[in-house]
Amino acid sequence: MFRRPKVVVRRPKVDLVAIGSRIRTLRGEGLQEELAAYLHIRQGNLSKIERGKSAPSLDVLLQLSERFHRSVDWILRGEGN
Repeated sequence: MFRRPKVVVRRPKVDLVAIGSRIRTLRGEGLQEELAAYLHIRQGNLSKIERGKSAPSLDVLLQLSERFHRSVDWILRGEGN
């Protein structure tokens, strides 16, 4: 009987703390409440994202990219513009 070799898919590691730090940098001196309102999320959710306890949704990433003129790639990996 033929056995298929096991395929191991390696996904890139996601550094939520680094992502949160970049989002915090984008926010600058602005209040979490203000940015959270713009993103249509709760302030507590934004706090979790900035501390690396939660991943930002695709909608949040796209809105951040639009507002701060930074690429989603930069927000996620620190690369690009």
